Amino acid sequence: MFNLKKIKMKLINLALLVIVVGLSACNDNEHKTTEVVTKDSTPVAPAPDVKLPGYMCFAQQLGSDSFWLQLNVFENVTTGTLEYKFKEKDSNTGEFEGKMNGDTLIADYKFMSEGQMSTRQVAFLIKDSVATEGYGDMEEKGGKMVFKNPQSLTFSKGIVMKKVSCGREMPAK
Repeated sequence: MFNLKKIKMKLINLALLVIVVGLSACNDNEHKTTEVVTKDSTPVAPAPDVKLPGYMCFAQQLGSDSFWLQLNVFENVTTGTLEYKFKEKDSNTGEFEGKMNGDTLIADYKFMSEGQMSTRQVAFLIKDSVATEGYGDMEEKGGKMVFKNPQSLTFSKGIVMKKVSCGREMPAK
């Protein structure tokens, strides 16, 4: 007849075999998963270089008048602040946004003067640690003063500011 003890032992051995095979199969899946993750985590192409802004400041003190220009030069846009502080005239302070074309900045300057917000174009030649303001004929377009012909700006009569640290000091005379 049947030996119940032998049958139980065979069933236990079979069960153990199934468990071992099952665990091995699970273990193989873990390795395969790890391999897939490893393959997916192969070196990725480096991220493109992110260009940080060129942060520069320029200042000038002419008698009792002072001028301040701060530039944040990015690849596609230049932003910053500009201040004209005159002793006997209206001062103005504001922000600008524009573009560098080579060493020349042309920007829309939004400023407060006599309690009124205005916008006009400004131009600066940035060269050899100096920022020189450019001038040219202007006209009103779209509620702001713009240069009639930006290619014919002159920089020989403009305010000349020297490069300084951005700690708000005036250059030595």
